[in-house]
Amino acid sequence: MSRIGKAIITIPSGVEVKLDGTTVHVKGAKGQLTQEIDTCVTMSIDGNVISFDRESDHKDHRAKHGLMRSLVNNMIIGVSEGFKTRQELVGVGYRAAVVGRSLELSLGYSHNVVFEIPVEVSVTAEQERGKNPIVTFESHDKQLIGQVAAKLRSLRKPEPYKGKGIRFVGEQIRRKAGKSASKK
Repeated sequence: MSRIGKAIITIPSGVEVKLDGTTVHVKGAKGQLTQEIDTCVTMSIDGNVISFDRESDHKDHRAKHGLMRSLVNNMIIGVSEGFKTRQELVGVGYRAAVVGRSLELSLGYSHNVVFEIPVEVSVTAEQERGKNPIVTFESHDKQLIGQVAAKLRSLRKPEPYKGKGIRFVGEQIRRKAGKSASKK
């Protein structure tokens, strides 16, 4: 059996989980989420414990067994605790400012980049003198927050020579040496 798929999920207090056919509805203090469960995986709720079972040992069924369990677990964590991701803007003159539901970025282009933020995601921008600006995203939806963070990172990916660009806080960038002097 899948090690992830066979692990049970304990529902914390304040979180309500409903199974409606093949759709799971999770509601908590931070919001509510829904997810469609694949038909090869069965989900059962016993009190405050959720368990998953698959119909066969087929390769696809084993993969979806762990996937469905992880998706429901992320939904429960999201509506109870929430998720947070932090990114830093490394580069001279790189700036970030929150204006309403958008993030206004100065990333070394000839123009400012306006980055629209979905309603489910809250954003803050910290800027200290002498330090790189840090953009923090918070949401109850792990998939959405990952997608927003990846889209922001794609605006200016970290380059390997100087290390400039948008990176996650704590991310290590592999650096290259650059040109070497000509040999005589």
